[in-house]
Amino acid sequence: MIRSKKMFAAGLATTVSAVALSVGAMAAPASAAGSVDCSGSVHGIDGRGIATCSNNSDRTIRFRAEVVCGLAPDVSGDWVTVNPGQVGQSSATCAWYSSGVGSVGWTVE
Repeated sequence: MIRSKKMFAAGLATTVSAVALSVGAMAAPASAAGSVDCSGSVHGIDGRGIATCSNNSDRTIRFRAEVVCGLAPDVSGDWVTVNPGQVGQSSATCAWYSSGVGSVGWTVE
């Protein structure tokens, strides 16, 4: 009985290790493919939140600006498609009754 429990535990440990290695192997190519560099800013005149992303990867990406608005609902910009080696911008404007842009973030697909 004890021997079968030890064999089961050893088999389970081997399976868990194999799954962890498989997941790690799948994640490696994405990080080796390059990166997407983004920054957020606020337009000085009309108060738009702007996300600018540079696609340094080897695949096409989509992103959009996520703007936090004070005293009004947060807003999202339009989705922008950026090819490898290109730069794109997405922006969104807070409602008129907002106290302004609190921060600018982005979502990348």
